[in-house]
Amino acid sequence: MFDFRFAHKEIEHPTLDGDWNIAQTIHHLADSHIHAYTRMKLILTEDRPTLKTWEQETWAELDDAKQSDVTASLSILRGLHSRWSTLLSQLNPDDFARVGIHPDMGELSIDHFVETYARHGHGHIRQIQIALVM
Repeated sequence: MFDFRFAHKEIEHPTLDGDWNIAQTIHHLADSHIHAYTRMKLILTEDRPTLKTWEQETWAELDDAKQSDVTASLSILRGLHSRWSTLLSQLNPDDFARVGIHPDMGELSIDHFVETYARHGHGHIRQIQIALVM
């Protein structure tokens, strides 16, 4: 498990891609996982819903995403992942095949979101770990 308790200076350390600092990456994780969770709930409760897109680069430039205090985003991630785990553990196998329609990517299934966002979180955590040792 990665320990997110690091000094203010380290939070502002740039990540490997040079675009976002560590705090922005953590805020991005909260934003993107909220979107994925919401999309999954829409897919589970509607017939082939159209999934809203979002401009993640622009979101990362908003003042709340530029804050170096990541406490709120970490709380969001903890609570959201708890809810998400509960939701996923109660699905039946057919639910994972349900789809929503993304305007740019076409049909996306619940199974797609599970695979994508597991990798997404791990990828950014790894990116943060590498940035901290640079």
